[in-house]
Amino acid sequence: MHSLHLASCILCVLIPMSSLSLSAPRFTLSRALIVTRREVRDQIRDWRIIVPVVTLTLFFPLLMDFTAKQAVGFVERYGAPIISERLIPFLLMVVGFFPISVSLVIALESFVGEKERHSLEPLLSTPLSNMQLYLGKTLAAMLPPLLASYLGIGVYLAGLYFTIGWTPTPILLAQIVTLTTVQAIVMVSAAVVISSQTTSVRAANLLASFVIIPMALLVQGESLIMFWGAYNVLWWVIAGLLLVDVLLIRMGVHLFNREELLGRDIDELNLLAAWRTLRREFLGAVDVGSHKGVPYRFVDWYRFEVAGALRRIAIPCLFMALALAAGMIVGAVEARAFPLPANAIPLNSITNDFTDRLARFGLFSANGVLFVVLQNLRAVALATLLGIFSFGVMAVVALMLPLGLAGYFAASAGAAGYSPWLFLAAFVVPHGILEIPAAILIGGAILRLGASVVAPPPNKSLSEAWLAALADWLKIGLGLVLPMLVGAALVEVLITPRIVLAVFGD
Repeated sequence: MHSLHLASCILCVLIPMSSLSLSAPRFTLSRALIVTRREVRDQIRDWRIIVPVVTLTLFFPLLMDFTAKQAVGFVERYGAPIISERLIPFLLMVVGFFPISVSLVIALESFVGEKERHSLEPLLSTPLSNMQLYLGKTLAAMLPPLLASYLGIGVYLAGLYFTIGWTPTPILLAQIVTLTTVQAIVMVSAAVVISSQTTSVRAANLLASFVIIPMALLVQGESLIMFWGAYNVLWWVIAGLLLVDVLLIRMGVHLFNREELLGRDIDELNLLAAWRTLRREFLGAVDVGSHKGVPYRFVDWYRFEVAGALRRIAIPCLFMALALAAGMIVGAVEARAFPLPANAIPLNSITNDFTDRLARFGLFSANGVLFVVLQNLRAVALATLLGIFSFGVMAVVALMLPLGLAGYFAASAGAAGYSPWLFLAAFVVPHGILEIPAAILIGGAILRLGASVVAPPPNKSLSEAWLAALADWLKIGLGLVLPMLVGAALVEVLITPRIVLAVFGD
């Protein structure tokens, strides 16, 4: 029961306080635990769930122990012990992640499975609030994966200790356990949201790919971090996952409605209606006078629709501006941790034939402008795609990278004896005057797009809220960001190189 209370405390911290009864949070949790105990008891009684989970949880760490032992013996024969030093912690992370992915089916069936078994109606008729019921179900779906992960980690560490005498440092162990916990909360919370919004187990299992694939990609990224030995970066990964946890749990509590769950019989995808909604939200229409319902003229579309979208993304844009500034600061700090060689920034070798050499590569041409525009549009598309699957979190990271690199090279130029401010003024500021505000605007629109599924307005459904946010993204992207990126590309291709030559040339 200690693990039950620990998981419930973690989940309650992540749930927004506005969703809880401030006068009686302990009462709310105690009512939710009634559902949790009932669910956990049923899961323990079902051997079809327990036997595969326990068997795989125990077998997989033993397999990883054997793999680690063989790897250590192999690399020691060739004098490369650093490989085993990085491989063993990576396998420890995989051992913690594996039971979560195996046990995900429990979370996917939490609501829709009971609906198919016709056992959901009695549960929903209990005198529990929607939030208490949802919290209890989420805790019940979270406990088996977490306990299985902790068991797997314990078996793996015990095997390593008795076979090769390896033990992790306390900080590394804390990182792996914390990372496993927040990943479990992400996957289970997302799976419970899917289960509460679908009408069949088959549909829930198909949609599970939107949970498993991003998490698998994240594990690959974490493996690169661990093989590189940059374990401190894992704390940033944990912080990002905690943010996603908050958004997912808030989304689930906000969207869960027992009446809709019982009344929904089929999942309908009406692309024509979605297109009409998106078109209406994008074009807008006059709502007063004799021309009511007529789409805006071009100038009025900017005055009313684009200006309205700007007002709606004002707060996300402020957050995005702070994130970009933080990215530049982080890049400058990392330049001290990972310095470039002294001659890596040869600013003193820029000569008068600098522009001639660039011209031979076709930079000073329409093709050069088109190439830069397409590169920027590809970055915007990638950030948008990542933002859709991460509630905007990964979009912020993707848009921070260019300014992080700018801060890194500016600090590196400062370390090489040049003025970092002069470096930024020559290399970044000319086209950055348009490019950076464009990144802030599109980042704010992506954040609103991600937030629309977390807390849609009360007068709109989830799909309507998302389509309205997508329309705002299109208004900002086509009406403001695209012209700004074209202007920035013109400056970057035609003006910035000449400014660099004037400042640093002979």
